[in-house]
Amino acid sequence: MARQKHASMDGWRSPENRIGGKLKEGETRPHIPSPGSSRGETVEELLHSLDTTLDGLTSGEASRRLEKYGPNEIAEKKQNPLLKFFGYFWGPIPWMIEAAAILSAAIQRWEDFSIISALLLLNAGVGFWQEHKAGTAIETLKQRLAPEARVKRDGDWTTLPGRELVPGDIVRVRLGDIIPADIRLLEGDYLSVDEAALTGESLPVEKRVSDIGYSGSVVRQGEMDGLVTATGMDTYFGRTARLVEEAETRSHFQKAVIKIGDYLIALAILLVLLIIIVALFRHESMKETVQFALVLTVAAIPAALPAVLSVTMAVGATALAKKEAIVSRLVAIEEMAGMDVLCSDKTGTITTSELSVAEIVPFEGYSERDVLLCGALASREEDRDPIDDTIIARARQEGLAESVRSYRVSEFKPFDPSIKRTESTLQGPNQEEIRVAKGAPQVTMQLVGEEDGLSSRVDEIVESHASRGYRSLGVARSSGADGWRYVGVIALYNPPRQDSPQTIDTARSMGVKVKMVTGDHAAVAREIARQVHLGTDIQSVDAFIDKPDREAKTVVEEADGFAEVFPEHKYHIVELLQEKGHIVGMTGDGVNDAPALKKADAGIAVAGATDAAKSAADIVLTLPGLSVIIDAIKESRKIFQRMNSYAIYRITETIRVLLFIVASILVFNFYPVTAVMIVLLALLNDIPIMAIAYDNVIYSQEPERWDMRSVLTMSTFLGVIGVFFSFFIYFIGKHYLGLEAGELQSFIFLKLAIAGHLTVFVTRTRGPFWSIRPSAALFWSALMTKILATLVVVYGWLLTPIGWRLAGFVWAYALIAFVITDFLKVRVYRLMDHRELILSR
Repeated sequence: MARQKHASMDGWRSPENRIGGKLKEGETRPHIPSPGSSRGETVEELLHSLDTTLDGLTSGEASRRLEKYGPNEIAEKKQNPLLKFFGYFWGPIPWMIEAAAILSAAIQRWEDFSIISALLLLNAGVGFWQEHKAGTAIETLKQRLAPEARVKRDGDWTTLPGRELVPGDIVRVRLGDIIPADIRLLEGDYLSVDEAALTGESLPVEKRVSDIGYSGSVVRQGEMDGLVTATGMDTYFGRTARLVEEAETRSHFQKAVIKIGDYLIALAILLVLLIIIVALFRHESMKETVQFALVLTVAAIPAALPAVLSVTMAVGATALAKKEAIVSRLVAIEEMAGMDVLCSDKTGTITTSELSVAEIVPFEGYSERDVLLCGALASREEDRDPIDDTIIARARQEGLAESVRSYRVSEFKPFDPSIKRTESTLQGPNQEEIRVAKGAPQVTMQLVGEEDGLSSRVDEIVESHASRGYRSLGVARSSGADGWRYVGVIALYNPPRQDSPQTIDTARSMGVKVKMVTGDHAAVAREIARQVHLGTDIQSVDAFIDKPDREAKTVVEEADGFAEVFPEHKYHIVELLQEKGHIVGMTGDGVNDAPALKKADAGIAVAGATDAAKSAADIVLTLPGLSVIIDAIKESRKIFQRMNSYAIYRITETIRVLLFIVASILVFNFYPVTAVMIVLLALLNDIPIMAIAYDNVIYSQEPERWDMRSVLTMSTFLGVIGVFFSFFIYFIGKHYLGLEAGELQSFIFLKLAIAGHLTVFVTRTRGPFWSIRPSAALFWSALMTKILATLVVVYGWLLTPIGWRLAGFVWAYALIAFVITDFLKVRVYRLMDHRELILSR
């Protein structure tokens, strides 16, 4: 598999195109070694060919190269807007509309032809515009997810957007980073790189000095400096690397809504076939019957469904972005509506991300300053690691900066999750070689080996720190031929965020159980959990690992949190909760969190997460804390409410219009509306329904689950009530007002148009229609289209005129029917809720 991919890439990436950008006449490209080889040129030769040094490029030179080679990004293939627009005329729904237009022309119904063609153009125009708006919103969000890179410019390390890298830059990559460009590794011990997304190989690949790191691969272990050799589309895997992808999967809710669409299409086709069969027996004009049948089918089909879905989700994603939650997979917003368990990191989410040194405990023969000095020497400032930064900052406060500078680092091993420590080899002021390490106290104890009572003392210190919510960090040193000696323990503290207790209480009131997931000691987790009102049933991983599934599921479901968790355990926690029927959200920030983030129904990368975690997550937070996640849950539930309203409305309207028209034709041999009227109804109904994406709703206090029984029950009830009111006004118009056929059709058309828009206001609430104020966009769009329908029938534009008196009567009738229907709706919902309460007992 990997060889095939390498071979196929070599075919398109010729040697002269390895660095992008147009060359001016007379210019030549620097020679870059073939991606298939890893050690073609020496580092010195490569630096010379790229005209750079180990101090990196100057800012001026970097700007010139950026202009010459272009940004370091994958050029996405953009579809021609004109071709995209014409694409809206291709598909089952457009085909039916086009067939109806052709038949109208064939039977010389030019008014019908004009209106049907207008419907076709409107559907295409609205769909194209709404998709364009949604696409623009998604593109804006993706730009905020753009990865950054540590790069050496003007001799200093700085952080820049990855797209600004150019060939010749010196970059540093470390655990959790996505390699931002093709690089030749220059300095460092080694990298363990995951190239699975690029080559299909499941095992990490080890890289050392002079090897090539490919753009888009993920650093699993290690830290090294590298020289950028190719950027953007000129990287070896440039055509396949994608740091932010929009998943093509559909959420549970989307699938349910699309099933409703399929159901409505099937119902429409069944009833229309019935009309055609009856017309055959009555020897009616087959062309006109088929034209009417096609138009009726088109009107019943939820043509606005894709646009309503995309607009609603895009509006929700934009609202979340304003609250510092960037959505990379839109359907995850809907998944969050049903989320009932949130597994949350402790540090930076429940607690603040700002560490501070709470206490320093030196061991025999050492002082607090010795412990702090050794801790600072086992840290590296340019890595911007939170623990390193905290210890270095405290060392400066204690006046140890000069002492730290007197040591020269010959080797540095960055933090590795598998060994849980950092380690430095240094030469001191007297040229003596020493080694220092810092990490988890138990890991440091293993490094030192057992000494008289030391292990029990370390345990006591750790327990004492944990009882106060402190994290402990062991520090050790070794010099010359001497073995490792335990220098002391540093206590670090992340105080709970001020809003965490209130936020967790809010989540609990919304039916979401928050579970803390941390790698810290169980005692630390319990103390923090107590402070934030989370519950103190904190289990270690031993409570569910290697246990029978039934026992493990029970433990995980009932626990308030988990301590001493490694990233690989998070996946298992999510899996067990999902098997118990929960919809699970999981937060993460590290490279090894990626599998759990992908497995979760809603993967959430917290503020400061690695590029690997961001690319795996559905939602990326740019602010620390739980409150952003709660905002996302609220927004997702609002979106669910809007879509639920649309689903009930769409089914109700189809039943109301289709059953009434078909029953009138079959029973009374009367066409209550013409083909043109049906097309006008479809036009007038689809315009305001777009505004449902902006409607005011109140989010549910419980996780949302798709209740098809409730939706179909209410839709059927409202649809049947609508059919009853339609037949009643038909009898009034025919038998009491004595209207002619054309006037009667206009009379009924106005009733269907006004009642259709009023149905939106019935379906959008479970309580009385006035219980939640509609948005201005929805109210005014519905009102204006009702006024337009009234003007059409009053003055007879394309229809038989009926005058203001009859139009006023229809308005009064429709409003009375609306109030009665809304009153009955509230009673039916109460009956349904009472029945559910009885069944739940």
